[in-house]
Amino acid sequence: MVLAFLVGPLAGMAQLQSAIDSIVKKNQLMGISLLTYANGQITGTYHSGLRDYERNLPVTDSTMFRIASLSKLVTTTGLMVLYDQHRFKLDDDVSRYLGFTLRNPSFPEVPITFRMLMSHTASLNDGDGYDDFLGNIYSAAGAVPSVKELLLPGGRYYTPNMWLAHRPGSYFTYCNANFGIIAMLIERISGQRFDKYMRENILEPLGIAGGYNVADIGSIDNLAAIYRYKDGWKAQVDGYHGQRPNARNLSGYEVGTNGFLFGPQGGLRISALDLAKIMLLHLNGGTYSGKRLLKRSTIALMHKPQWRYNGTNGDTNGGLFQCWGLSVQLGTNTPKGDVAIEGIPLIGHAGDAYGLISGLYFDPKRGVGLVFMTNGTVSGAKPGAHSGYFALEEDIFRAVAPYFMSLK
Repeated sequence: MVLAFLVGPLAGMAQLQSAIDSIVKKNQLMGISLLTYANGQITGTYHSGLRDYERNLPVTDSTMFRIASLSKLVTTTGLMVLYDQHRFKLDDDVSRYLGFTLRNPSFPEVPITFRMLMSHTASLNDGDGYDDFLGNIYSAAGAVPSVKELLLPGGRYYTPNMWLAHRPGSYFTYCNANFGIIAMLIERISGQRFDKYMRENILEPLGIAGGYNVADIGSIDNLAAIYRYKDGWKAQVDGYHGQRPNARNLSGYEVGTNGFLFGPQGGLRISALDLAKIMLLHLNGGTYSGKRLLKRSTIALMHKPQWRYNGTNGDTNGGLFQCWGLSVQLGTNTPKGDVAIEGIPLIGHAGDAYGLISGLYFDPKRGVGLVFMTNGTVSGAKPGAHSGYFALEEDIFRAVAPYFMSLK
């Protein structure tokens, strides 16, 4: 186990190290990266456990995790570069850009907008055909199916429960499918393949080594396998064990036909240190290391509430989702709901898939934040006792709370 300080040890960090040691033992983690930020600097990075169980390789500063839904925040950050260039407006009908008409069949007169997609209020749902659709895309066999096969009635993967019986714009339901459409919109507007666009407009300008395409990972040895435990550890995704997978032949792919191809909803591989650069971009109003990627007003718009739970207008996922911006969860400290650190309304995003649990959260007023990634626990994703978060997430928030609360 290593606790590396990028600056001198600060008050409270020794206690935080001890608390995280306890979390690792209590939850029987395969591996973890955790980073804290305060007072204008990264105050500590912590790594424990293994990125590759079969080869006994440890988690390090360079370890990249497939961060699951946290990818959505980064994807939308990329989309908003095009917003700054006046290439679209939030309330535009996305059908104008997609090349086909996208409508909830129950509300054919209501346009689906960019704002709805980013705030999970488009009335889309991950229907029964969604998993088969993804499986076909990721199998690397044959032609990549069009998104229309999932979204439009009569499509091969379409099921009626792809859409809710709620008027678009009126009801919140967390939906992965929104972000395949967002990636498709990025491709249609920019003319670039999604993974290349994100690399050129977000990842490379920030000096981020990861990417949405495994082919872009410089050292495959740095990629953490994601595990679940059942009669032993079993890799669920990214279990490459140092062997780079064969590159997929995409010579026949038509840009703008399937935004899911590179996992805009969950497929970004990135280290904790590099993910912190995304956090700092948001904390610093669109700049990182003196380089401006987004307007300050655009970052503020992403952090502005677009939907707030009123008791009947959404699915809160067990109370966790109370308020949402543009692909950003806005903490309200609702008891038994989204309360993370009492008195500090954190904003950010969570990730949960294949055994991974991840998070990026910050408080712009205090200028504090944290990033964490885990690649498997023996106990699994157990529900928390005090909120809608997982028990592991509650343990992490509890560990950093005294440190953040002690800062002026």
